Amino acid sequence: MRTLVYTAEIDDRFGAGKVSSRIGLSSPARLYNQHTALYSDIAAMHAQEAIHCVLVDESQFLTRQQVYDLSEVVDELDIPVLCYGLRTDFRGELFTGSQYLLALSDKLVELKTVCFCGRKAGMVLRLDQAGRPYNEGEQVVIGGNERYVSVCRKHYKEALIEGSLTIVQQRVRGSGAV
Repeated sequence: MRTLVYTAEIDDRFGAGKVSSRIGLSSPARLYNQHTALYSDIAAMHAQEAIHCVLVDESQFLTRQQVYDLSEVVDELDIPVLCYGLRTDFRGELFTGSQYLLALSDKLVELKTVCFCGRKAGMVLRLDQAGRPYNEGEQVVIGGNERYVSVCRKHYKEALIEGSLTIVQQRVRGSGAV
């Protein structure tokens, strides 16, 4: 089966035109940016040779129109589309692509991450060079995976109030809650 893989042009951490998993699997990918007409691109490639599935990585970077285009791929071309990406940013706000995927998707499957306390980690902290969490600034900063930590909502808020994730972790570990 022929799968068409896309990834955001803005994200070149693993090399341009490449999707990589944390376990080491990788695949070549077509790049998209905010100007890419996804429906036209996919329809043209499908006309040349049948496409059985479209996979979009870093889907949080899609525009509203691109999400609509992908819904047209499903509805008009009858090709399943799978999108993977973050729901919210380090400020706790939806990414544009995520907002419209939540609105238009037929099915949502959440891949769960776990906070250091054992709860579901639904928030992402961005840490500065000194390891202090902050929630202001540019929404997108590529790279520096070590600067991002997945935590539960409670510890997201506590870390921002304390100005330190380490203090919150020590307090939780000291209470025997972990």
